[in-house]
Amino acid sequence: MPHLPISRLVDGSAEIPDATRRSFWLKGSAWRLPGYDNAEVFVRRMVREGVLECDPIVATVLRGASPDVSERTVQRRFVAATGLTRGAVRQIDRARQAAVLILEDVPAHDVIHRLGYFDQPHLARSLTRYVGRTATQLRDRDPLEPLSLLYKT
Repeated sequence: MPHLPISRLVDGSAEIPDATRRSFWLKGSAWRLPGYDNAEVFVRRMVREGVLECDPIVATVLRGASPDVSERTVQRRFVAATGLTRGAVRQIDRARQAAVLILEDVPAHDVIHRLGYFDQPHLARSLTRYVGRTATQLRDRDPLEPLSLLYKT
């Protein structure tokens, strides 16, 4: 969101005024509040209207390719585009992968081994921090409650 300072968005907030009870103002127009059913449509509109921008270097790295720039440039671009370091993005992705495996009933010790966690408490801390649930909560979750981190973006 290049029109908003990243320093206000990471661990902070930016005030976006209400237009109505079900909409808000963003970059000069009214937007309907998104829900689970229309989140993808909402994000596509944000991209189409230039509210969100994709950094090509960050996209290249996330696809697993090596861009023709220094590691320091990659780090700066990650922070500028996402507000997170490249390492934090990797940790979030690893926690997402762990959640998917746990939902597929893969035993915790296999998840730990496959994804390179040190031990079960390490996995538990990662899941709690990035997914907001423990392995037990994931296994016993309400199937009607969506878990948005399972979608690779």
